[in-house]
Amino acid sequence: MHDVIIRNGTVIDGTGAPGRRADVAIDDGRITTIGPIEAEVEAATVIDADGKLVTPGFIDIHTHYDAQAHWDTTLSPSPLHGVTTVIAGNCGFTIAPLRPEHGDYLMRMLSRVEGMPLESLQAGVPWDWTGFGEWLDRLDGTLSINTGFMVGHSALRRLVMGARSVGNEASPDEVGAMADLLRTSIAEGGLGFSSSWATTHNDPDGQPVPSRHASPEEMVALAEVCGEFDGTSLEFIPAVGRFPDDRIDLVARMSAAANRPLNWNLIAVSTSPKQLDVMAHNLAASDHAAANGGKVIALTVPCAIQTRLSFQSGFVLDALNGWREPMALPDAEKMAMLADPEQRRQLDELAQGPSPLRGVAKWHLLTVGEVFSDDNAPHVGRTIGEIAAEDGRSTFDVVCDIVLADELQTGLYSPLRGDDDETWELRRDVWRDERTLVGGTDAGAHLDLLATFNATTAMLENACRRRDLLSWEEAVQLLTDAPARTYGIRDRGRLAEGYHADVNVIDPQHIAVRPNEIRHDLPGGAWRLYGTADGYDHVLCNGTEIVRDGEFTAHRPGRMLRSGTDTSGTGVA
Repeated sequence: MHDVIIRNGTVIDGTGAPGRRADVAIDDGRITTIGPIEAEVEAATVIDADGKLVTPGFIDIHTHYDAQAHWDTTLSPSPLHGVTTVIAGNCGFTIAPLRPEHGDYLMRMLSRVEGMPLESLQAGVPWDWTGFGEWLDRLDGTLSINTGFMVGHSALRRLVMGARSVGNEASPDEVGAMADLLRTSIAEGGLGFSSSWATTHNDPDGQPVPSRHASPEEMVALAEVCGEFDGTSLEFIPAVGRFPDDRIDLVARMSAAANRPLNWNLIAVSTSPKQLDVMAHNLAASDHAAANGGKVIALTVPCAIQTRLSFQSGFVLDALNGWREPMALPDAEKMAMLADPEQRRQLDELAQGPSPLRGVAKWHLLTVGEVFSDDNAPHVGRTIGEIAAEDGRSTFDVVCDIVLADELQTGLYSPLRGDDDETWELRRDVWRDERTLVGGTDAGAHLDLLATFNATTAMLENACRRRDLLSWEEAVQLLTDAPARTYGIRDRGRLAEGYHADVNVIDPQHIAVRPNEIRHDLPGGAWRLYGTADGYDHVLCNGTEIVRDGEFTAHRPGRMLRSGTDTSGTGVA
């Protein structure tokens, strides 16, 4: 008598080996048999997978579910897209370790840089722990899927340096104190060290977040702490756009000092000559690291991306030349600025100046999405360029008038880029590059900006079902075994006897992303972009079904992944 038997499916085990027809038996949360199981053998639960694929659960190593875990124990919508393990605490933004006097700053910083509504963070997160281990214990046993958390640099810096963490390099004693705090947090289960020097990461006052003020020596010293522990990794954003040479050298030094792989987010795949050059240049950071005793891996999100811009949050817009501080203004002051003709002119002029994201300021290409004023209703679905031409106004004047009528809440959508055959073929080639890893969904963050939480489904739908660019075996390996090996996650990422039973049963003929929607389900009455999928008949985590026919069950069998216990190895060699 088994707990679960999955019968008659095509088992794709995650190693890249050819799929084979087999049955899978599960007991006590682990896989006990893969192969023929006699018909008379019984199980408490039997799943008929005839005509379906049986795969490992997907692993998403770049998410930001740190806060959402407190109010949404399903960690939706990731499990609806076949994800059974996530790594969070990325980019240096974690909510532990914590001291009461720093909670408000960390909360507002997280809201600013990761697009989580402040009212949701205030209403949905208790903010009453101190140590990293205490926080992990609070969440352990409450979630639908397996979770692991990096230890964030900005949190460490704020706790050690207080207000000096912004605008100042750390003294040797402060670096030592941060190293001790990181050491304690990893010993309590943190999976490694994360940080960011991205120009898009600014705090609630419009200043660069604490991690952006660190010296290279501080970065290397903190990375080195990870090398003291088994099963740790590094995650870091060195820059937005083309990496300066000193950043290429820095990531190599960090990885070599820790003897741990360092992954960075994100390589954007595009067929434009300019972006192809940036891709080649940034991927060369991996070659430089390999030649100097390190290992550097670029994350690449496996789907076409459409960005939703909001003048209320200001995220992404604040990366435009001269826009960092204006986008951090309170709503009333920001509206007054946008209403003033001279300040409008100055803002538009600044936006056209040099910045890695200058293309965001091609106002004519933006499409009006969600509106909150009756006056804006006729504009929905139209581009700013069309409206400006019809009205005989400048495109930026049109943008400002629309967002002012909506009190800054308007959703403005950039063009969907990279959904053509040529770009999908290039993505496939990038996935196959040993210097890259599929990841970077940012699930749990940018709740009004991005819908890349559906990337696993988009990859399978486009690369396997629609375009036949990859075999199912290769695609599944990229989503399961590859990230598990990179992070040293024990006994996950494959279907093998003795492994944890994280399992998807997928209908390959119907796997597809469903249209995104706005869902008003956040604490404090806030909303988020949300999307589900077709084709996931069953999703199991640790042998327990958490999704059936695209709907969540009531079970929460997820395990908290702790370094050295649930992870091992990950040395560069």
